[in-house]
Amino acid sequence: MKNKFRPIDLTLGSVFVVLLMIGANIAVWFPVLKITYAGGSVPLSLQTFFAILAGIILGKKLGTFSVLVYLLIGLAGVPVFAEMQSGPFAFISPTGGFLLSFIAVAFVSGWIVEKSAEPTIKTYLVASFAGLLANYLIGTPYMVGSMNIVMEVPMTMQTGFMVMLPFFIKDFVITMGAAILLPKLLTRISLATPSLNTIRS
Repeated sequence: MKNKFRPIDLTLGSVFVVLLMIGANIAVWFPVLKITYAGGSVPLSLQTFFAILAGIILGKKLGTFSVLVYLLIGLAGVPVFAEMQSGPFAFISPTGGFLLSFIAVAFVSGWIVEKSAEPTIKTYLVASFAGLLANYLIGTPYMVGSMNIVMEVPMTMQTGFMVMLPFFIKDFVITMGAAILLPKLLTRISLATPSLNTIRS
């Protein structure tokens, strides 16, 4: 197992950093992609989808690293989070837990695929669903806590999960659909980038 990232690793990792930035702000260009809750609104995004793909395609190590870079860029003040937000407050806001959960999302998804000698559609489905669960099981309780403590808007855990249900359904459909197409996608990517085969090891 290599101890350092190679230039090709960093290049492919940076692609997912950019994809996370784009996925976070789909609702900026399409405002209809927002769901209103008690204290404001939360935009639909493709961040969870790209965080899962980062783990599956790049592996748990590089995938997690790519997510960390994305989070650090936003923490430094570059407006890469949802609705062009950035800075420390983004991590204590209601959506902060979902941002932090992407670390676990990429790691868990990548770990499951790496544990399989010959990943199949079933492997990708399990990895995608596990990443999705990590996202919501971390992000939703965090959101409820932020609403009650930071935003000072009362919200029960049950309400929190009900609020996030439309998001979960959206992400479930996207990630499961992508998982089914992943074998062909990875074959094409591997042919175009042979070195990717050694990245996920």
